[in-house]
Amino acid sequence: MPVTPVRSRRARPLALFAIVLAMATFLLGGPASAGSSAAAAGSLPCDLYAAAGTPCVAAHSTTRALYSTYNGRLYQVRRASDGSTRDVGVLSSGGYADAAAQDSFCAGTSCLITVVYDQSGRGNHLTQAPPGGFQGPAAGGYDNLAEASAAPVIVGGHKAYGVFIAPGTGYRNNHTNGIATGDQPEGMYAILDGTHLNGGCCFDYGNAETNSRDNGNGTMEAVYFGDIKAWGYGTGNGPWVMADLENGLFSGVNPGYNANDPSVSHRFLTAIVKGGPNRWAIRAGNAQSGGLSTYYDGPRPNASGYNPMKKEGAIILGIGGDNSNSSAGTFYEGVMTSGYPSEATENAVQANISAAGYVASPPAGAPAVGSRVSLRATTSCCTDNFIRHNSADSDAVIAAVSASSASADKAAATWTVRQGLGDASCVSFESADKPGQYLRHYDFRLRVATIDSSALSRLDATFCPQASHNGQGVSLRSANYPSDFVRHYNHDVYIASHGGSHAWDSTGAWSDDTSWVVTSPWA
Repeated sequence: MPVTPVRSRRARPLALFAIVLAMATFLLGGPASAGSSAAAAGSLPCDLYAAAGTPCVAAHSTTRALYSTYNGRLYQVRRASDGSTRDVGVLSSGGYADAAAQDSFCAGTSCLITVVYDQSGRGNHLTQAPPGGFQGPAAGGYDNLAEASAAPVIVGGHKAYGVFIAPGTGYRNNHTNGIATGDQPEGMYAILDGTHLNGGCCFDYGNAETNSRDNGNGTMEAVYFGDIKAWGYGTGNGPWVMADLENGLFSGVNPGYNANDPSVSHRFLTAIVKGGPNRWAIRAGNAQSGGLSTYYDGPRPNASGYNPMKKEGAIILGIGGDNSNSSAGTFYEGVMTSGYPSEATENAVQANISAAGYVASPPAGAPAVGSRVSLRATTSCCTDNFIRHNSADSDAVIAAVSASSASADKAAATWTVRQGLGDASCVSFESADKPGQYLRHYDFRLRVATIDSSALSRLDATFCPQASHNGQGVSLRSANYPSDFVRHYNHDVYIASHGGSHAWDSTGAWSDDTSWVVTSPWA
């Protein structure tokens, strides 16, 4: 069980001193050193909220502890090879995730994040989202789970992983403890990847309906991030931090456009929404440095049903309140509070976040957008084989290619790397000798095809590079099937899970068959 954080009973002046100390650290530019693994007492986000009288009632992170006394579980992973699970905790009290435990447990296979544990002691854990107003793509209409190694990051000098939300992926808790309901005040923040997004509905973190359905205006209050414009938007082309209040993404007091909500694109983004009786606010900033900006602070929206609010108290991650699940994003940490936090408290929290030292950690050997590449197999049988399309049909296969191969064979094994058609944080592979046609999966088989404007076909042609399963090159995860990776099987190429129901999901040589070295192009 997670260790319940110890709430300080020190006198109020010392509580205020903790906030002042955090601000001083921020202003003096004191990021966590690469070797540090534990926080000073009282200095982490939930310590700061508690000291100010607005304690965390939910605290989720796959990267670090959010209380200086926390020494429990951060998240759980389940590996594909045998279905067993493992909890991933912190290296020390108040410290960073033990990513090595995940790496060891998941070596040679893939893992999914099954639980994101609540550090507050209230048991508000996040698990696989059930069906609601919208069905998910997993069994029983549930949403998919996130692939555990899809969002590598460095925080405080330590390797960690975020929660990579692809369309169809989502987490939820409909039976919470202590989360605001009705018009009760609350605050929340989320640390997100400001470059991983789409225009789907809705990449949220926060308060939602307890039956996974749309129960009307004002029945939810959550941080939203993305570039959808259907309900509200700010300046520029997005993305924007907005508040999802159900049946409306609000960027200010009015539905639709609000000029004070700017487009933001920080690689690591702090996004804040808070609300109380006839008052709410949006704040945001660069999670790596600097302070917070206030984009809105004022009365409830100028629309029916939002004053008073009718919040229900469920918690969602990566989806909308009715389980709308077409969005994308990456989550690293976030909390929800009891009470309406002050700006001073949030500024102190931001100081701690920037001091934590979030740094991007792309997988080594990943293909660069705009480059021309070939993709070499790493299985011992086939290290001279490359992914290519057949000449007679559109199917993708692996075949030997060498300097003496015909020009047509070299061209068929060459790909131009494009920004992911269905997810800009991933990649797509355009055929070098068939411009306008892309590598995509259809009925699990890879082939080259022209991609239309539908979201499905664009996701089918999008693959997310991550650390390889056998230590050579990279593995290429399907953007819309988070447990499936590009694999060769009997010289044909598929997307395959580890130990699934198809022949190409065979566990034999799976880690080798799903690992690819990105090489110089043959043509």
